[in-house]
Amino acid sequence: MDIKEIQEEIIDEFSMFEDWEERYQYVIDLGKSLPLISEQYKTDDYIIKGCQSKVWLHAEQQNGNVIFTADSDAILTKGLIAIMIRVFSGQNPQDILQADTDFIDEIGLKEHLSPTRANGLVSMIKQIKMYALAFSAKN
Repeated sequence: MDIKEIQEEIIDEFSMFEDWEERYQYVIDLGKSLPLISEQYKTDDYIIKGCQSKVWLHAEQQNGNVIFTADSDAILTKGLIAIMIRVFSGQNPQDILQADTDFIDEIGLKEHLSPTRANGLVSMIKQIKMYALAFSAKN
């Protein structure tokens, strides 16, 4: 599935919920299904700067695609990074770099997050794109 299709799928999933309490719970549940990052990457080198909570993000390239793993010490933030990984992991660097993130606005996520969490979300996206840029330059 390409990035746009995954984003559409997420928009559809969020539209099933009637209120934000249910959506927050869904984000938290998504965090519980996040594939765990290896302990060796839970160091300061992999922390995303700009997040209030600790968020570790690791990326490696397999068969031309970028595979992300992550973790966070906060349940909501863990859900947010789980959404980002679902969208971007397994995609090629160029597609990641060219992808827009309008789906975040479409599901209403930004407007329902505290300013610090919204900034953290922007930092997550920035870090994902930085990894993609590094892999793209290496190729």
